[in-house]
Amino acid sequence: MSTNRLDDQRHLARAIELSREHMEEGAGGPFGAVIVRDGKVLAEGWNQVTSAKDPTAHAEVTAIRLACQAVGDHSLEGATLYTSCEPCPMCLASAYWARMGRIVYANTRQDAAEIGFDDSLIYDEIPKPVSERLIPMDHLPSLEAKAVFDAWADKPDKIAY
Repeated sequence: MSTNRLDDQRHLARAIELSREHMEEGAGGPFGAVIVRDGKVLAEGWNQVTSAKDPTAHAEVTAIRLACQAVGDHSLEGATLYTSCEPCPMCLASAYWARMGRIVYANTRQDAAEIGFDDSLIYDEIPKPVSERLIPMDHLPSLEAKAVFDAWADKPDKIAY
């Protein structure tokens, strides 16, 4: 995991360049990301929410997907995520799921909120009890769903993650 300040600045500058380039060509919002491990760029991503018509196509998630494909693994342990903006809750969760070693970002979530990308609703919703969230959630227990989980627990050839 590189902690060299010049490398950090260079990779972050690339994430920012991607954010501007793809924003200007209409791919989506002003966000870019680069994933690096052991000095090697694994993947680059940019916001494609509007062009791909995919609300999950944020720069960080796109870069994580491409990096995992590039290394042939669901884990990016030891990698650094360089992103033009502090990750939203979805992107931050994705970085944790990918076992990202480090995140380096430029703009803050407050900066993003000032231009219309306000994630405070999601940050506020997560700690609420399920019954108090804005999107109604109904727990409907299922014996079959539990049986699938039990089968997973007993599966000898599973790939744990």
